[in-house]
Amino acid sequence: MTAVELRKLSYKELGDKFNEAKEELFNLRFQLVTNQLDNTARLQEVKHDVARIATVMREQEIAAWQLQQEEA
Repeated sequence: MTAVELRKLSYKELGDKFNEAKEELFNLRFQLVTNQLDNTARLQEVKHDVARIATVMREQEIAAWQLQQEEA
């Protein structure tokens, strides 16, 4: 999922996607350790997805904080 697509989602939806990605990352790491992982490139893709989601979530937090500061 691209950052542009992620920016269209709400903060709650991003949180759900973040949790799903972290769970998938855990499962992939477990499969890697037990030598059951076929596509090792997927591990790197999911790591990037987690970081991308966290970045967009942080952008939304900063934007909300700035809006709050302007109103005060």
